[in-house]
Amino acid sequence: MKLLIMPKSIDQIESLIEDIDGVIVGIKDLSINQPAYFTLDEIKKINEIIKNNGKEIFVSLNKNMFNKDLEILEYTLLQLDNLKLNGILYYDIAIVNFKKNLKLVTPLVWNQEHLTTNYLTSNFWYEYGAKYTMLSSEITLDEINEIALNANAKTMVPIFGYLPMFVSRRHLVKNYLDTFKIKDDSNINYIEKENKIYAIIDSNDGTIAYSNKCLNGINETLKLNVDYIVLNSFNINNATFKRVVSMYNIVNESNIQEFKEEIDKMLETDTGFLYKETIYEVKK
Repeated sequence: MKLLIMPKSIDQIESLIEDIDGVIVGIKDLSINQPAYFTLDEIKKINEIIKNNGKEIFVSLNKNMFNKDLEILEYTLLQLDNLKLNGILYYDIAIVNFKKNLKLVTPLVWNQEHLTTNYLTSNFWYEYGAKYTMLSSEITLDEINEIALNANAKTMVPIFGYLPMFVSRRHLVKNYLDTFKIKDDSNINYIEKENKIYAIIDSNDGTIAYSNKCLNGINETLKLNVDYIVLNSFNINNATFKRVVSMYNIVNESNIQEFKEEIDKMLETDTGFLYKETIYEVKK
């Protein structure tokens, strides 16, 4: 099982390069839910660093695309195809069509978040070039392993970090600030509800709210049958994230409880949906 990170900077990648197997990075204006958004030139630099160290690189183009995005999306895909990446994460099916029509060789990663919950659909997209699947963060440990066992694609799963709870095209924070004529240039805002604090970001693509607790699945890593685990650095200071990555890199039966307790002291954590089944009930 390989360890991927979602980094905040090129410097962070270089500082962690020995403890990771690869990175997932986002591109400005074509990605969401990323700790940082890089330019195409920066992606090329990151690719060089990654390849020189024998690691893997995946680029996330996981935004819901609009007509105005298609020209730059096509150009970006053609540029990325020259870099021999390990994969491109997609949400919008436009990328699947571009791969076919432009005869692109870079493998795809099916990354439709709340929809990546079963192996049958994963196997469907596998035939269209999605050789990897990023599993939903809203399914249980048993469901993750069932999909990994039956999917043709290699499987990835988010195992550490703050999880996005919802994405809205509306500018909820900016609209609030404008309505009450409040000046605030913060990159991250916070909302409080029932004594819980949630990070919220309002960008050009809308608003994203994140979980109040940090997912920490280090206890589950030795039980997972997936090909990749993913650690997200969003809203976590560099020193803490570096220590977390080092622990996930060497975790085993003898140190797993010690590492879990150490992470729980540094951050307010939970296990997300790893033990919470989603149950649908029909109203009578």
